[in-house]
Amino acid sequence: MTDPENINASPFGWHDTNGMAGAEFTTTRGNNVWAQEDADGNNGTGYSPDGGTSLEFDFPLNLDQEPEGYRDASITNLFYWNNFMHDLWYEYGFDEAAGNFQERNYGNGGVGGDFVFADAQDGSRTNNANFLTPPDGDNGRMQMFLWNAPPPSPIGLLTINGPSNIAGAYLAQDNSFVGGIPAPDSPLIGDLALVEGPSGIGTPSEGCTGPLINTSDVNGKIAVIVRGSCEFTVKVNVAETAGAAAVIVVNNAPGVPIVMAGQAFPPVSIPSIMISQSDGQSIMDALNNGDTVNGTIQSRPGGETFEVDGTLDNGIIAHEYTHGISNRLTGGASNVDCLDNIEQMGEGWSDWFTLIMTIESGDISTDIRGVGTFATSQDVLGTGIRPAPYSTDTAINDFTYADVGDTANITVPHGVGFVWCTMLWDLTWALIDEYGYDPDLFNGVGGNNIAMQLIMDGMKLQPCSPGFVDGRDAILAADQALYGGANACIIWDTFAARGLGLSADQGSTNDRTDQTEAFDVPECETASIADNNLSAIRLFPNPSRDNINVVIPQFLGDGIIAIYDISGRNVFAQEMVLEGVLSVNMEDLSSGLYFVNIMGKGISQTLKLVIE
Repeated sequence: MTDPENINASPFGWHDTNGMAGAEFTTTRGNNVWAQEDADGNNGTGYSPDGGTSLEFDFPLNLDQEPEGYRDASITNLFYWNNFMHDLWYEYGFDEAAGNFQERNYGNGGVGGDFVFADAQDGSRTNNANFLTPPDGDNGRMQMFLWNAPPPSPIGLLTINGPSNIAGAYLAQDNSFVGGIPAPDSPLIGDLALVEGPSGIGTPSEGCTGPLINTSDVNGKIAVIVRGSCEFTVKVNVAETAGAAAVIVVNNAPGVPIVMAGQAFPPVSIPSIMISQSDGQSIMDALNNGDTVNGTIQSRPGGETFEVDGTLDNGIIAHEYTHGISNRLTGGASNVDCLDNIEQMGEGWSDWFTLIMTIESGDISTDIRGVGTFATSQDVLGTGIRPAPYSTDTAINDFTYADVGDTANITVPHGVGFVWCTMLWDLTWALIDEYGYDPDLFNGVGGNNIAMQLIMDGMKLQPCSPGFVDGRDAILAADQALYGGANACIIWDTFAARGLGLSADQGSTNDRTDQTEAFDVPECETASIADNNLSAIRLFPNPSRDNINVVIPQFLGDGIIAIYDISGRNVFAQEMVLEGVLSVNMEDLSSGLYFVNIMGKGISQTLKLVIE
């Protein structure tokens, strides 16, 4: 059996805390995380499954039982993914010096004593998860909750009996405004008819206005109606008035069908279900071709449903762990309060980490990617728990920077983060299009790996309390430092397409309604990523409050960074290897104007610095 740990990030394995070779623990505990049971919601009993001296954690998983029945498997999954997150992102800069979560730091800088307490099947809440991020040196805590039991399976509500080329069981969803789905022992069987309404609201097939033109065709049959311009209850009322025995609503957007909602007045009494756009198109094509389409509507045969264990949703685990990363990288490991402002993008980074870690070879940019689909019992093509799925296809996800200010439909912080992740996902695929996809997440050289490094370094470079413009500029600065600006055009084009162009203005980062979106880009030239051409050394952020980053795109050898106040007095000097992004602590300096002098191999450059 191959050991799963990355030796660079976890040199003594996943079950060590004392820095000596050999496993110190045989349970789901080690230097990076202690995964434990917390059914009572009291921050854990300390129970963890034991893999024995061979460290084999092979426990049964049967989802046809309550989660407590497979608790060992659940806790093991939580342990695995916390360690996987630790090891992977260590390679991209979330190491000891950056404030990662480890009991011992093995002399590599930072503050130890802060492995993650990961609580599985936490009983203190439902339908959520969270991650507490204290400053470096204090333990992080991840809480993974159970999610409400799903409704009966949508498979089996609708079966198309003929014609044979479209026959079979279809994915469908019931509505929330009327019951009446026939029981398995008394199914509703009938021919289908596509409605045709008069001119008025929506298209004729949306059935928003009555009486229907083809009332005689619909009478006694299962009416097929396209989702669209009016309430679901209106459509069902119109069809019932025409004598329909039931209604099938065809979704008008890609993805899985949804549970229809609304206030039915007058009340409706006939069954009504929704099917997907693609399934509905197949049925409508057959009807428009003159075929007789026959179907059966019935409730799914009995069977128990159980709560869904969020600990088995790997995307949610990755999402929550990322809060620890983004909080400690933005503003520094000891300043974890930098993402408390309104326009901060923490939920967006967390969603993006979920997506980037679950790409598979063969995926394409326009694929539908939902977050939280397992926990919410959705199909893999489901929308998930965000306003739309993630996709570069604007017919699926058309959100732009202006939508951050939509207080009616975009929430804080998840909705704001959703818009930011939409932009990062576009950028990821633009880089994959340029450099290809590499399945080696740890050491690959593909566009996905480049995106991972740029976005990680961007979090380090951005100021405290960032907004979208700050986040964009930090990624541009990271590209300049790492690749000599080789990807500047790609970055500008991608962000500008979603309204975060050159002239975009974020306003106050504590106000999400004062932004100005723009779609323009600066003139830029694309260099080879291998050229890494030297460009102007720069400071970021400037003005600054406590820390500055000196961006040096090309190796300049050993050198000195010195800072002088307005009178010429030297207030800081340190020898450094002049390359990459160098962090300098300025917290002891008073507000005012300073001069930063970088002296290295054949260069001496002085830049102005403002300390607020």
